[in-house]
Amino acid sequence: MPDGRRPEPGGWNRLVLEVDDLPSRVAKMKREGMHFRNVVVEGPGGKQILLEDPDGNPVELFEPAS
Repeated sequence: MPDGRRPEPGGWNRLVLEVDDLPSRVAKMKREGMHFRNVVVEGPGGKQILLEDPDGNPVELFEPAS
């Protein structure tokens, strides 16, 4: 992660939620005070970002490539 954290046991398993228009959803969630572990990453399969829930668990938001 950009902040230097590395995967560790018990802290990197995550739920993946498929969303539409990831960039605008992320912008709205940031305005509402939600914390993300990284920035949107884009690859051949789509875009993703890791959101932290209130307990610090990662939730991946994923927008598949069109």
